Amino acid sequence: MCALPGLRGPGAPPQPLLLLCLLAVVRPSSADDHPPASPFTSLHAREEMLARYSNLSLESHNLSLTEYSNVAVEKNITLQRPSNVELTCQFTTSGDLNSVNVTWRKDDELIEDNYLINATGNILYTQYMFTIIDSKQMGSYSCFFQEEKEQRGTFNFKVPELHGKNKPVITYVGDSTVFICKCQEGVPLNWTWYSMNGSVQVPLDVNMSDKYVISGTNANETRLKIMHLSEEDQGTYWCHAIFQLGKSEDHIELVVLTYLVPLKPFLAIVAEVVLLVAIILLCEMYTQKKKNRPDDGKEFEQIEQLKSDDSNGIENNVPRYRKNESVGQ
Repeated sequence: MCALPGLRGPGAPPQPLLLLCLLAVVRPSSADDHPPASPFTSLHAREEMLARYSNLSLESHNLSLTEYSNVAVEKNITLQRPSNVELTCQFTTSGDLNSVNVTWRKDDELIEDNYLINATGNILYTQYMFTIIDSKQMGSYSCFFQEEKEQRGTFNFKVPELHGKNKPVITYVGDSTVFICKCQEGVPLNWTWYSMNGSVQVPLDVNMSDKYVISGTNANETRLKIMHLSEEDQGTYWCHAIFQLGKSEDHIELVVLTYLVPLKPFLAIVAEVVLLVAIILLCEMYTQKKKNRPDDGKEFEQIEQLKSDDSNGIENNVPRYRKNESVGQ
């Protein structure tokens, strides 16, 4: 590690190393994926790291920040095997570089040493070199530049992601289904399938060859075939991939339906139609009955009138006899 005089950072390095830092000059560039030649390429620390782990590949990554950045700058890095890592952050400011405080953190833990600081013009550089050999070194590494406000650049290391099926798989009782899980960014050391029992992942019993068949046409792909499906088979299935630096997983939802399920909407529609027809018929009957009631009253009145007329006619047709009075005495 090295630090410029007046710049806050780790303890001062030996003089020869400091001279190398001061002589390193680099032309600034805004490209993160293809940074210019690093101002630290001639450092002994880098050569020592490469010599110590000469069998490992080198991962070099760069981030650029300015004093006007409003959000944290991040870069996601995928690793599937142990590697030497070289992270460089460059900070451009119009202020005094000597007033900028530079620190590094892994996740939330402060990194005390093994990072370098250098400056060219109005650009401040810091570099952190280390080796990732297991899952403990994976995670997030952040560089911080504290001026009037704090600027942060973060490198996120993760193992390759898996890609299953985003939408649920829907099938029927008695059928078979096949799940496919792929890794497009690497080749796992091992694949494993699990099913969910409540909140617990349970490995599938591959000895049940009449129920489960696990296969894969390529090393970066695995297939799970489930046969003779029942409603108990529905749920969540997880595929796990094991890498040298950790594991990755993805899940697939399975929905198993009975053949009665597609008929339910149709039966519901039929029931609604029958109910509607019944309501219409009842309304018609009620309306008809209501119309008939006044007619019945009129008919009754007409009958009564006819009876009355008949009675009057009979009374009029009865002969009237005049009483003969005896004549004179």
